[in-house]
Amino acid sequence: MQHRFLIVAALLTVSLTAVAGKLERDTMTKTVQPAVASAEAKFKSSCGCSLTITVDETTMNTRDLLFQAAAVANDVGEGAEKYCTDGPSKKALCQMKKLEILKRKPCEFTFKDGVGQCTSDGNMRCAWQQITKVLDK
Repeated sequence: MQHRFLIVAALLTVSLTAVAGKLERDTMTKTVQPAVASAEAKFKSSCGCSLTITVDETTMNTRDLLFQAAAVANDVGEGAEKYCTDGPSKKALCQMKKLEILKRKPCEFTFKDGVGQCTSDGNMRCAWQQITKVLDK
């Protein structure tokens, strides 16, 4: 009987966190998506190459996490404007074709095969300096 209760409780917890409510949907539409679009445009105009930014809604599923995703996008847009001021810097950043923002421990930036992953652990988020440190070696 106790095992059945634990299984049901675990399933309910997973189900509740996977479903976005109105506040989360509104945050995605009104805050995150505009920040992502702006960052992509600033990256392209500053660095001369395209960057696609995605937010993993299955892990970034609370308002706090969505605000962190928007902050990462804003950092990328503003950072690219300041960083892409010469050829070598543009070349370094243009290695990245896609940036995925997701929740995972530890909080870090990883890069492989043109795809960067910027993670948040729920408390801290990936910083612009982490991105440039990995890309511009």
